Amino acid sequence: MTENSPKDSNLFDDAKEEIVGIAKGGAKHPGTKPLLAGAAIGAVAGAILPVVTWPVGLAAGAGIAIYNRIKK
Repeated sequence: MTENSPKDSNLFDDAKEEIVGIAKGGAKHPGTKPLLAGAAIGAVAGAILPVVTWPVGLAAGAGIAIYNRIKK
């Protein structure tokens, strides 16, 4: 097996790199706006849905935004 080939990228490692980049880059990082938009949409959806609370929706929206960004 080859080590760290592009085809063997780890989803969690990629997500960690993206989150660290956003944390270090702040508003200047290209992933910040999609992350904040996803978190806001998730929070609104969580507030509207009867079973899901807004913090769960916020986390889910942010998670989906990160996933969509690293899969591109």
